Amino acid sequence: MNTESEFILLYQLKKAPKPAMSQRDIAREIGLSLGKVNALIRDCTEKGLIRSDAAGYALTDAGEAALMPYRVDNAVIMAAGMSTRFAPLSYEKPKGLLRVRGEVLIERQIRQLKEAGITDITVVVGYMKEQFFYLEEKFGVRLVINEDYYRYNNPSSLVRVTDRLKNTYICSSDDYFVDNVFEPYVYRGYYAAVYAPGPTEEYCLSCDPHGRIKGVTIGGENAWTMLGHVYFDRSFSERFTEILKREYDQPQTKEQLWENLYMRHLKELTLFIRKYDRERVLEFDSLDELRDFDPEYINNADSGILRNICRVLHCESRDIVDIVAINAGLTNTSFRFSVGGESYVYRHPGKGTEQYINRKSEAFSMKIAAENGLDDTFIEMDETAGWKISRYIRNAREMDYHALEEVEKALDIMRRLHGLRLRSPYDFGIWEKTLEFLNRLRAAGKTDYEGFEELERQMRELQEKLATDGLAVSCLCHNDCYSPNFLLDEQGNMSLIDWEYSGNDDPASDLGTFICCSDYTEAEAMTVIRQYLEHEPDQAELRHLTGYIAIASYYWFLWALYQESRGNAVGEWLYLWYKNSRRYAEMTLKMF
Repeated sequence: MNTESEFILLYQLKKAPKPAMSQRDIAREIGLSLGKVNALIRDCTEKGLIRSDAAGYALTDAGEAALMPYRVDNAVIMAAGMSTRFAPLSYEKPKGLLRVRGEVLIERQIRQLKEAGITDITVVVGYMKEQFFYLEEKFGVRLVINEDYYRYNNPSSLVRVTDRLKNTYICSSDDYFVDNVFEPYVYRGYYAAVYAPGPTEEYCLSCDPHGRIKGVTIGGENAWTMLGHVYFDRSFSERFTEILKREYDQPQTKEQLWENLYMRHLKELTLFIRKYDRERVLEFDSLDELRDFDPEYINNADSGILRNICRVLHCESRDIVDIVAINAGLTNTSFRFSVGGESYVYRHPGKGTEQYINRKSEAFSMKIAAENGLDDTFIEMDETAGWKISRYIRNAREMDYHALEEVEKALDIMRRLHGLRLRSPYDFGIWEKTLEFLNRLRAAGKTDYEGFEELERQMRELQEKLATDGLAVSCLCHNDCYSPNFLLDEQGNMSLIDWEYSGNDDPASDLGTFICCSDYTEAEAMTVIRQYLEHEPDQAELRHLTGYIAIASYYWFLWALYQESRGNAVGEWLYLWYKNSRRYAEMTLKMF
């Protein structure tokens, strides 16, 4: 087919109700002048693509064949991501399964595709994948599992369906199309776009006079921005597949969006802009945005998290506003919210944390901390489910290891905790926990590298000596005393938060964790030990405390290896704990 105008004419006749259409009907439907339509009809008639009779114009068999290369083959719906910005609802179910104005988002999209005659639909799932399994039976879709959803971006979904990329719609499960945007025949590849007046952080498009996308910038103003579905025509799919496979192992490809890969190859990959009214193509980035579109949603949402908040704070769902996901933390997900002008934090336990965190112990310890003025943020925690509600400290900052006054406040909190000499019903035992991580890592084959066995031997020798030095005591300890857990408010008041690892242990493990998570020199570490003790340590005390710096370092080193094995990046902490394990173990063994 030579021109887009010919395609538009043939497609209009294909979808037109019978009997055949007149020239005026055609001109009205496709938005061209009667003169242009007359010329088109004449050309297409001469080519044998359309025929005329007394009733009007209709496609010939040749016209039907001319349309076939533009027939949409299938659709891929990406539904693997965690949608962390859509807290708290995404903590309980994938965003694509939320019900908006009475319809499940992904179900609405599947129905719209099928209404357009597109029945070959693949859904790529990952996060809470089991919740999507019913779609296969209910709608006859094909499911593809993306096991890398938690560590890589959406190229990890597309790379699993490269064999499906032809004339293909690429969709996101959380898009909402007010009108059905899908068509059974499409002339060329395009990216849907809506206009953003004023500044925007979205991907902004610039195009040539024919509408081909020639530039993409992240952020801009008064621009057409990428939003909604994409259509890959066959030529785009072939070239994109080749590039994706070639560059997939590059970190920037895995970790960025597929659109970033497209941006790097704009000259090779041709897409055109398809403009839509911003009120017709929607994507909800937060609960507040969804509530603006569907005011009844918040009160009808089947959310255990919202019910927990309402029960504890004695409010209605509509009162929960200003929800913002918090990315801090390696083991849990959290979000900030407001009720009645006050701000709070809801902590949702991370998947798999039940294997190494005793939530009953945490709940017991947090009540003790609140009663004794060690943590002024605590409100309530469920010891079975593991969720927690705390007061949000505005403009909070963590303790500075090199600010003497702040370090003294932190050490004072530790002394007060240890001075209570309280016993918890639950033991922690940093060495026992160390052995648990060691066994997990060994079972997973994550200990087979040079130096690991030697470090383990050194630590076992050190632990045997510490266990018989006559200085061990046991009481309620925090066991995660490092700078991010010592928070200061605007007035300089400090709270010790996050009691997940608390339980009975030697107080030396708290001081050991405090030091091993710092960048202290050995001389600075000795100063902190004297500050904590409030006297000059004798040889036995010093040996005991430096030994626990080594043990704490080793525990957190193994903890970090375990987190990395599960895809949770720990970063520079891993190396810091390794170095401190060796350094303080060697120092202490020399003392013995």
